This record gives sequence, C-alpha cells and structure tokens, in this order.
Amino acid sequence: MSGVNFAAYAALNTVKPTDAAGGAAKTQAGANPVSEGFSSFKQTMDAAEQTAMNTAVSGADPHAMVEALANAELALDAAVTIRDKVVEAYQELLRMPV
Repeated sequence: MSGVNFAAYAALNTVKPTDAAGGAAKTQAGANPVSEGFSSFKQTMDAAEQTAMNTAVSGADPHAMVEALANAELALDAAVTIRDKVVEAYQELLRMPV
C-alpha cells in the first residue's frame, strides 16, 4: 500500500483562504445555531474520515477509528432525523388551507 497517493483527495478537502476569511467574518458577526450545527457536523465527519485514512494507510490505532466512526454515525443519524422533521414540517405547511 505504499504506492497509494491521497494528494488529489486532500486537495479537494483543503480550505481556500477566501473560505476561511468568510467563515471567520461570519462567526464574528453573530452566532447562528444552524450554521454552528453544520460546522460541527462537518468537523465530526472530517475527523472520522481522517482517522479512517490514517488507520488504513499507516496502521494507526484501530480503536480510535472505531470511536470516530461511531461518532460520525451518531452525527449522521441526528442529521437525517432533523432533515426528516424539517421535511415533515414543510409538508404540513403545504397541507394547510389558505
């Protein structure tokens, strides 16, 4: 597995300077719970992905990988539940008489 190159994959996940500056300006302007939730979700998924890649490539601690993947699964389940509730609320609004 020494011939595996993740450079192209890593390039897709790097934060651009303009994105980082815009994100910093948004957090300073005011705290948005939805935005913070999405940010936390993305961080959890990124951490799980990085831990899994480290375990696969360099043989890092498999227990850490299982823990990170379990956290990612919980975050994904929560995100799906929230999405389902939002869709359900939207459908309920559509059913209301005008």
